Amino acid sequence: MFWLVCDDAEHRVVLTDAGPWAIEVVKLLRRRTGLSVWHCKSLISELPATIPGDVPEEVAPTMAAELREAGAAALTEVRQ
Repeated sequence: MFWLVCDDAEHRVVLTDAGPWAIEVVKLLRRRTGLSVWHCKSLISELPATIPGDVPEEVAPTMAAELREAGAAALTEVRQ
């Protein structure tokens, strides 16, 4: 039996709650992802939402922490 080991697991940031300062969360999402304001607002309206695109392993915890600082609830997810 063989097991494939992949070092490049997909890292994703999941936004679970926008919190009381949704506009700050929209601004942060726009700055970090380059998405339009409309797209960022639509992400917030359909929670829980996965931030589009794979995020590098080093960036995912930082992005989730920045979202938490902006008042949102966010977590990182690893998919293999």
